[in-house]
Amino acid sequence: MSPAVVPPVGERIRQARLERGTSLRALARQIGVSASLVSQIETGKSQPSVSTLYAITTALGISVESLFDAHRAGGAAPVAPGGIPSPAAPAPPDTVPHALAALTALAADPGRRIGPLVGAAGRETLELDSGVVWERLGRVPGADVDFLLVTYRPGGASSGSGALMRHPGTEYGYLTSGELILTLGFDEYTVRPGEAVCFESTTPHRYRNDGEVPAVGVWFVSGDVQ
Repeated sequence: MSPAVVPPVGERIRQARLERGTSLRALARQIGVSASLVSQIETGKSQPSVSTLYAITTALGISVESLFDAHRAGGAAPVAPGGIPSPAAPAPPDTVPHALAALTALAADPGRRIGPLVGAAGRETLELDSGVVWERLGRVPGADVDFLLVTYRPGGASSGSGALMRHPGTEYGYLTSGELILTLGFDEYTVRPGEAVCFESTTPHRYRNDGEVPAVGVWFVSGDVQ
């Protein structure tokens, strides 16, 4: 797995919630989870599932892409949508690879470009709950797109509870290895290597890996930026 792990998602979620004046309990009620779970996510004691993450970002009016843009050690303090710099976060123990050193100072800039070439060692990574990993494959400023290498580990699912999720955008996915079960509305599909899916992300859906090997594919969600 890529070592270029972004800072905890919870920090960005808490920042966005406080900027909007939303209480922890109010956010929890809005997305249908316990206040304790939201608190654990914000403090880094628990990672959100894919479905919970999309519910939170939709409720707070932020994009999933923005979760990758949290502060890195050594860079400028990130600037919130309201223009208020956030406090610096400590560097992760394994540090940022030298390949990303040139990007460090730009990590707070929402207009920064990632690419045109992104090597395997340069991918920023989000570890989510229920055995799901997102690796950012690139970013073009102004494009409303999540461009991700997605891994569902054996037994992994976008929602640990089995609930279907829905979120803004149009979803395109291409599976390169393993198998995924896609529940889309009232239908269920088995997605195999070389097969692709596409649908409006507002349609209730869920992915799960019932196999014994990781399911890996490239996912492209457009129109997610709020």
